[in-house]
Amino acid sequence: MKLRFPLFVLCGALFASALGAAEPNTLTRAEKADGWKLLFDGKSLAGWRAYKSETPAGWTVLNGTLILAAGRPGDLVTVQEFGDFELALDWKIGEAGNSGIIYRVGLGDPAPARSGPEFQLLDNAKAKDNKIPSHLAGALYDLVAPAKDVTRPLGEWNQARVKVKGWKIEHWMNGVKLVELDLASPEGKALIQGSKFKTWTRFASLARGHIVLQDHGDPVSFRNVKIRELK
Repeated sequence: MKLRFPLFVLCGALFASALGAAEPNTLTRAEKADGWKLLFDGKSLAGWRAYKSETPAGWTVLNGTLILAAGRPGDLVTVQEFGDFELALDWKIGEAGNSGIIYRVGLGDPAPARSGPEFQLLDNAKAKDNKIPSHLAGALYDLVAPAKDVTRPLGEWNQARVKVKGWKIEHWMNGVKLVELDLASPEGKALIQGSKFKTWTRFASLARGHIVLQDHGDPVSFRNVKIRELK
């Protein structure tokens, strides 16, 4: 028996193929050729550890999504360290929720933010930490406010992208550049001195470090977590 498909289905499939579209937690042929690698396989916590121990706990994988449902199990950290890189992922957060992506993190401090800068994740409408511009979603936390609010309605996925080359940092969300700063520049150093980080000697000092998904005590979900190292 011959299978017959509506023309619009075939055209849609061909169009998606032409664009190089991928299923969640997979890479297109073009992405692979460009050096992208998955940090989350959509099935397990392989490649991840807890910040204070080697075994991750309290984070779960459900239907291809990495989830922190409740409680305070601790921050989730990549086993691998990265220097210059471009990181991309999808995220969504619970109502009034707060979380973050912290990068170039060293182990051994009381918390990842002692060494690594943070891409803030927030429910801008209802989170308690929404009064300070540099604490809104997409911010370089406590240093640079996002250029605008481009977050999608609660419950929808947002696409975050972090690019780090030397100490030149870019934060993007949903295709819009929100932050651009060289933390090693006079401007960057002045911002650090005017922030909560001014007495933290390891902050923004590591040329290589881990990627951290923050446990701030609120439900948060991630998928399509991928990275490419830059030369």
